[in-house]
Amino acid sequence: MGNFQISDGNLTNAVGDDPTRATVSGVSIHDTDKGNDNLAFGDVGDSSARKETDTPELTLQKSVFRNGRFVNPWPSWKDPTLGRFLNYLLFSKDHSNIPNKEELDRQLPILRPDFDLLSKPPERGIRTTWIGHATVLIQMEGASVLMDPVFSERCSPSQWFGPKRFRSAACQVDELPEINAVLISHNHYDHLDANSVRTLNERFGPRLRWYVPLGLKSWMRDMSCDNVVELDWWEEDVIPDVPDVKIAYCGEDSASLGDGRRFYFPGDTGYVGVMFKQIGQKYGPFDLAALPIGAYEPRDFMSCQHCNPEEAVLIHKDLRARQSVGIHWGTFTLANEFYLEPPQKLAEALRKNNLTKKDFFTMNLGETRLVADECSELD
Repeated sequence: MGNFQISDGNLTNAVGDDPTRATVSGVSIHDTDKGNDNLAFGDVGDSSARKETDTPELTLQKSVFRNGRFVNPWPSWKDPTLGRFLNYLLFSKDHSNIPNKEELDRQLPILRPDFDLLSKPPERGIRTTWIGHATVLIQMEGASVLMDPVFSERCSPSQWFGPKRFRSAACQVDELPEINAVLISHNHYDHLDANSVRTLNERFGPRLRWYVPLGLKSWMRDMSCDNVVELDWWEEDVIPDVPDVKIAYCGEDSASLGDGRRFYFPGDTGYVGVMFKQIGQKYGPFDLAALPIGAYEPRDFMSCQHCNPEEAVLIHKDLRARQSVGIHWGTFTLANEFYLEPPQKLAEALRKNNLTKKDFFTMNLGETRLVADECSELD
């Protein structure tokens, strides 16, 4: 149920990789006055369950700790063999074809966020700003919440090697508005960045509340972050500065924010059909979901951890999301598909499912949109 990326035998390195650390990402942000615990934001990650069968009853999957480590609970999860991993590294053809800066500026422009607008969360609706990859600023009900902040040039244990940005972050930490909380979905380097954690902590100090999956609190403390709340699946907390807003980590990477509005964020995730349907039944409908659409090829290697655009549309439908925005693309080359393929494939999947770009849209880097509100403040 949540994204827990340190699964038994997982070959993917992660920040502070420790077999005793679970990297679930599920958080619910919603109005505490509603008496509704059915809002969540999290991360299914490391799981692909196309063959799972639906069950009529909602059963809350607990995190699984076995033989000294957290393991993925889904029967459909299969660890890639060392041979397949090496074959991917050595022989898989890279089709990303990243062009020069001039062409990138035409195809993937980076907009400067309206920081005056962002300085005050909206009174109605959900405002979302795409900073890059899975880094998203969500503002709602008086709260500003930053998801998976990565501002470094590389998503790697070192800035000397590893995947490098081909599109810069839309802003830097010192330009951000006041942030109430940061939510970490899981501890892979493209979602949890040590340099960004340090910089955010230096700027905001103990007034910034960090929400992390079970097992990451000690790592955050090593980074000198004091205001850290570690949550296992289905545990909840209220942001002190915004008592109307509740955070609940839960198994299926979802997030929702107050005023009866509901927001869902998976970080990245494989497709677990039965669980997304359960989340839609229990927590939906969502006003907005930020769903990953990139880093998915080759499928035989990536499908367990990263859904493709077609699966993202299935997630959108399973969640009963009113609108979704595509993230986790257009920033780093983490897989082999053409760099513009994710939104192209998304458009095809929408047509096949009788959906439109209004239902599931993509944004420019740095762009801000207001959803779940009758009047757009950006018109």
